[in-house]
Amino acid sequence: MAPTCKIGPSVLNADLSQIAAESVRLLDSGADYLHLDVMDGHFVPNLTFGHPVVKCLRTKVPEAFFDMHMMVSKPEQWVEPMGQAGANQYTFHLEATRDVSGISRKIKEAGMKVGIAIKPGTPVSEIVPHIDLADMILIMTVEPGFGGQSFKTDMLPKVEFLRKNYPELDIEVDGGVGLANIDACAEAGANMIVAGTSIITASDPGKVIRTMKESVFNALNKVHLER
Repeated sequence: MAPTCKIGPSVLNADLSQIAAESVRLLDSGADYLHLDVMDGHFVPNLTFGHPVVKCLRTKVPEAFFDMHMMVSKPEQWVEPMGQAGANQYTFHLEATRDVSGISRKIKEAGMKVGIAIKPGTPVSEIVPHIDLADMILIMTVEPGFGGQSFKTDMLPKVEFLRKNYPELDIEVDGGVGLANIDACAEAGANMIVAGTSIITASDPGKVIRTMKESVFNALNKVHLER
């Protein structure tokens, strides 16, 4: 099956004191899923929230798809707690483990989808041996854990490589994505778009989401017609 367009706002960019209300607002604006960034202060220098917050949020938005971006040094440690908290997809970093197959199996056993992420400095070739284990591959377009970075256009060839060689794969981009570069992301082949500030601070987040969806849909449809 051809991949479908999905827009997932990064909740970390919202008012975290109102995380439930903000999540509802984003979903009502047309978000397809919520991207939840978990940072442990080790793999990346910042610290965010853990599975207790996710569990509470699940009670407020029971139907939402939670894509957990686990920027943690021991991703295997949090698989079961996140699964029990209600996470749907557990995305860990390739750089954080030597046991990709073991963690992937554990994620599946916990009832979640498997996402594997790579930092900007990691060649896309390093993730190729593990693609069969994953439901989704995340290409970081900024360095994880640091705010205020510019979108790294030179990451898009990684997306292009994956889309060309794995046409049915869900490919996500995360970091500095907005209306100024959504077309480039879509044309490269990304179908899952994480966007924080560009959606959350917009006066009309629904319009931003619709614009992004249209760009990705048109790019995916173009590729499908060419095949």
